[in-house]
Amino acid sequence: MSALKKICIVGSGNWGSAIAKIIGQNVRKSTQFDSTVKMWVYEEIINGRKLTDIINTDHENVKYLPGYKLPENVIAVPDITEASDGADIFVFVLPHQFIGRLCDEMKNRVKPGAIGISLIKGIDEGPDGLKLISHIIREKLGIEMSVLMGANIAKEVADEKFCETTIGSKNKTHGKILKELMQTPNFRITVVEECDTVEICGALKNIVAVGAGFCDGLGYGDNTKAAVIRLGLMEMLAFAKLFCQGPVTSATFLESCGIADLVTTCYGGRNRKVAEAFVKTGKAIEELEGEMLNGQKLQGPQTSAEVYNVLKQRNLVDKFPLFAAVYQICYQSRPVADIITCLQNHPEHM
Repeated sequence: MSALKKICIVGSGNWGSAIAKIIGQNVRKSTQFDSTVKMWVYEEIINGRKLTDIINTDHENVKYLPGYKLPENVIAVPDITEASDGADIFVFVLPHQFIGRLCDEMKNRVKPGAIGISLIKGIDEGPDGLKLISHIIREKLGIEMSVLMGANIAKEVADEKFCETTIGSKNKTHGKILKELMQTPNFRITVVEECDTVEICGALKNIVAVGAGFCDGLGYGDNTKAAVIRLGLMEMLAFAKLFCQGPVTSATFLESCGIADLVTTCYGGRNRKVAEAFVKTGKAIEELEGEMLNGQKLQGPQTSAEVYNVLKQRNLVDKFPLFAAVYQICYQSRPVADIITCLQNHPEHM
């Protein structure tokens, strides 16, 4: 009989804690996984107590997912090498800005044959152009990677409200194992092979959500927001076809990682909320992030900057006016009202 697979969750924000709640419950019922789940937690002091101590004693992440009990078999560990020691499956769920440094700390501790799944929504722009986060992890740690993206607002997942999500996995066996690890009656998973497409959807939809938030801040209605969503989806598809390795089909955009995640983020998520406040308050994005997000990171504006640089390198900025406008409004003092000009003059309408 093969040994039970050990799980390490790398990250513990609101999404990381929500997924830890699911995984912690699932491994208890499975004959495939070890019942103890280690969760790497960036150590913070909350009201004089270490966050890891609070999680391990009170079984609640009081900072990032207050009000929800985590299973007692989820153990918070502040040291990444200790958390990753002996793990067979890594679940990466932390802001993409930190992934490179963390992988460097982990790389000599990863056992042969381990696999990973990234829930990280973002991309990295390096000297050679665009890099997907799962590719960075695979290169640094030498492990096979899958991704999970979908219309999954963390609090609703923690509330066990019904939702769908998408796993992109080129390896069918890994896809099956990961689905068993994370699926519940109210968290339904579809596995597809277009790993890169799934991941790029998760990154790009945050840019579109910023555009949607600008419309809300300007007081435009649902018709305008629907146009932002549709044109944003067209730019997402066009961008994926240009930059993804392997096939890109519109079918994947009809999964939860595509249209569903895009709509949810444009009506719910933090990128929309902060973008609306950006218009109404006139404050900088970084300032609003500090004020509104309780230590969480905003992905949309930073992803727009990375995408803009990649498009500029390839002389393609004119082909992606919505992506470009979001970046220029966030960082180059372009007037927010230009978001409408960009919709009016979009190549789709020419």
